[in-house]
Amino acid sequence: MRMSARLWLATYLAALVAATFIHRPLLLAGMLGLAFAVCGRDRWRLLRRALLAILVFNLTVSLGYAIIALWRGDFKFDYLLLVNLRVLLMVFLGIWFAARVNMVEALSLSPTLAFIATLILGQLRACQQTISDFTLAFNSRNPEPPRLIDRTRHAAAQGIALMDKTMATATESALAMKSRGVFDD
Repeated sequence: MRMSARLWLATYLAALVAATFIHRPLLLAGMLGLAFAVCGRDRWRLLRRALLAILVFNLTVSLGYAIIALWRGDFKFDYLLLVNLRVLLMVFLGIWFAARVNMVEALSLSPTLAFIATLILGQLRACQQTISDFTLAFNSRNPEPPRLIDRTRHAAAQGIALMDKTMATATESALAMKSRGVFDD
């Protein structure tokens, strides 16, 4: 039996809410293990993407907590483990959900939500194309491994181009919707 996109959305949202109510690291690890076992052969790719997605955020929060808690003398490893497991579980579930479910179909119960999802997905595709173009251009112009400063400049230029493209596309979309009466004055 194949689950509908709406049922997947409801299951995903219920799992997120359930994860916020669990305050035992062992239970969260069990939920993560269950999700990991059930998700199929893509499990390692999804886990890698989830770990990369949370790496900077979790390191920053964990280090900040550890420094302040150690300074105050109330460091609790269980709490640190709980927070990191919860974030990993939620991000893993989100990445698994996004890889498996058509968001427009899942949000089709509301035409407005489906429309917003369509706009967001269009923006994401445009950004993916820009990133791909920048990567290809950078690689073709650097036959030898680039220096750190070159990679940093490339990332900055790419970030600026993405922001400019996103703002221009959003402005064009807003003007097009306004001309069609979507926004009331």
